[in-house]
Amino acid sequence: MSDADAPGDSGSGPSAPEAPESAMAALAEAARESDLGLVVGTLLAIYAAATLLTFTDGLNSVVGLMETLTFLGIVYALTALALNLQWGYTGLFNIGVAGFMAVGVYTMGMVVRSPDPAFGPPGLGLPLPVGIAAGVAMAAVLGAVAALPALRLKADYLAIVTLGLSEIIRLSLQSSAFDNFLRDTVGAGTGGGRGMGMPDNPVRELFLVDGQAGTPTAFGEFVFGVFGADGLGISNPILIGWGYIAVLAAFLVGFYLLVERLGRSPFGRTMKAIREDELVADSLGKDVNLVKIKVFVIGCALMGLAGILWFGSQGNVSPTPQFRPLLTFYVFIAVIIGGSGSNTGSVLGGIVFAAVLFEGPRRVGGVVRGLIDAETPPSFADAVVSLDPVTFLAYATDNIAPLQFVFLGLVLVFIIHRRPEGILGDRIETAAAVDLSERPDGGEADE
Repeated sequence: MSDADAPGDSGSGPSAPEAPESAMAALAEAARESDLGLVVGTLLAIYAAATLLTFTDGLNSVVGLMETLTFLGIVYALTALALNLQWGYTGLFNIGVAGFMAVGVYTMGMVVRSPDPAFGPPGLGLPLPVGIAAGVAMAAVLGAVAALPALRLKADYLAIVTLGLSEIIRLSLQSSAFDNFLRDTVGAGTGGGRGMGMPDNPVRELFLVDGQAGTPTAFGEFVFGVFGADGLGISNPILIGWGYIAVLAAFLVGFYLLVERLGRSPFGRTMKAIREDELVADSLGKDVNLVKIKVFVIGCALMGLAGILWFGSQGNVSPTPQFRPLLTFYVFIAVIIGGSGSNTGSVLGGIVFAAVLFEGPRRVGGVVRGLIDAETPPSFADAVVSLDPVTFLAYATDNIAPLQFVFLGLVLVFIIHRRPEGILGDRIETAAAVDLSERPDGGEADE
């Protein structure tokens, strides 16, 4: 045996076994890489399905469907990440997601809109970044207010309070009396039940001069020339939509990194301790009430920003039907599908829900209906009694909207029964957020 291998040698001996913390860090890194591959693979599978559904209608239809599915997938993923911070990490059952999103986008609209009432509800006429910051801040303030009952309520009771708060927000925004009150006191209105027009999407200015159709910028001329009518034949609105999707993707990465960082910090471990057993966390000296307030503020601020990014680009917002409790239900389904407590699962759940469960049935139903040569029965009972699968399929494809809720319910029951942890909700959480394999002085940690 050589001198270097001698057990008592004080020089460079055999390398010590890898510390458990280093091994966990390596496993976590490998898990993140596999999660990224899973998300990308899911998107590619969705794009392949979209191509099969619309390839006979031309490239413009294919790219347009991909743009719609990608937009919905990203905005649902953004909102699911915000909800996962509250529900998945801390166990706070917030069913007021739609209300906080409405507060964010309506505040932004009131701050940015022109003060001239001739163009609709008056606003303060401030720049868009100020409006976005105001919307996020107002949603955060409302989150702090909502956290007050969260300090005393748990589970179902907290859910009822947040649901009631969301409905109060929606009905207030729909009220003409509340609109008049805001105009008299703040100088900006909500439009009541008529809704409110949103400012032009700033991404349009990358493609069009002053965001107006007909005069492309230098960048717009290049994009429209290569991919537009003179190139591949894709319409200009779809190309502009893909430009906004690039912005949404950047925000999605930012949301993910923020929530992931919070989850791996000491604050994140406290959130998980409260989720598992609030009494134990309190007995260990953790300020449970303060943590709940912080989680509500951060999560609701992210929901407000998600509402701005989602509905602020739609041209017009209205309290009903855009911010009904059904929207919150959809976001919860996305989190459940991906796995409560998993950030990557929230992203994947948002994409899968938007493409497969929300938009997919309608698209597939339209294609199937075009292939069926059968009359539609007048009622569901007639379709069942006929005992003809083609007739029943004709009825189902013509009534895809109401039957879609039945389909969502069946999928939800199946997931909760067969895989309640979701797609990525069973990951092992590391006990430490830092590598403990080395001492601060640079030496080896004691085994």
